[in-house]
Amino acid sequence: MSAGLMTGTSAIPTAPASDARSWWQIKQRLTPWLFLSPYFILTCVFFIYPVFYALVLAFFQTNGVASRKFIGLNNFTTILADRDFWTAMKNTTVFAIFSTCLQLPISLGLAMLLNRRGSRLKGIFRLAIFSPHLVGQVFVGVMFTMFFTPKYGLFNQFLQMLLGWVQGPHAESFLEYRWLGNENLVMPAIIIATMWMYVGFNMIYFLAALQNVDQSLIEAARIDGANSWQQFLNVTLPAIKPVATFVVVMSTIGSYNLFELPYTLLQGFGPNNSGMTVVGYMYSNGFSGGDIGYGAAVGWILTLVILSINLVQLKLSGTGKE
Repeated sequence: MSAGLMTGTSAIPTAPASDARSWWQIKQRLTPWLFLSPYFILTCVFFIYPVFYALVLAFFQTNGVASRKFIGLNNFTTILADRDFWTAMKNTTVFAIFSTCLQLPISLGLAMLLNRRGSRLKGIFRLAIFSPHLVGQVFVGVMFTMFFTPKYGLFNQFLQMLLGWVQGPHAESFLEYRWLGNENLVMPAIIIATMWMYVGFNMIYFLAALQNVDQSLIEAARIDGANSWQQFLNVTLPAIKPVATFVVVMSTIGSYNLFELPYTLLQGFGPNNSGMTVVGYMYSNGFSGGDIGYGAAVGWILTLVILSINLVQLKLSGTGKE
């Protein structure tokens, strides 16, 4: 009897200890998820749900927000048969090619200049070159609208001074050039404006990559007799290759998402839609036209185009193998 009583009394405190241990283990497991929950909630609300909803809308014809009708793949077939869409795609692709091919070498060249030793003012130059990126695309569009104004615009004045000096006093006047009214000059105007804005931004990436290049390898190449160009090709360029690939990919994505700057610069899409981008086409049909489903379909086509181009870029650069 006493043994049973002793056994019973000894078993009484073990239950609360076991419960406390279990509760402590549950708290240990739930605590990380509790701290991660704000991220998951924001991701679901502002990313996963909008992406899923946009995918659903792409198969509907909408008239505003309240009215929608399921039409299957008709949005996609209509887009691919629309001449304006292919005009926008051609404009965007031309802009992406020329902007990337012109902008990135300039950014890399400026980064190499600022990376040289002995320059006391490189901090000031770095801020001056990067600062155009701090203003918005709308502001840049408005400012360059004045720069491209005939007669009194900065670019026409510069061309008049430069080419008039080269060709003599009887040269053709360049003051009447209408950059924003000539469909052949609209795209060069957009490229010039975006280069002014983004050259400094990409320069910062290249500058950070150049500052992490192992200087002992450059010194070894110099001792072996390599000149500056050989040092760049064989040492510097392979060292900054991951950053260069990142900059090319991000520049491509940004180029295909361009909208605010040309729309503000041209106050629309320019003559014969010469300044219309794919995002501008999506805005015109999805928001101005009121068919959000059509705009969602354009967005998904643009996503597939960007994804395909980026996969090709990564394949060519060999980043996936690394």
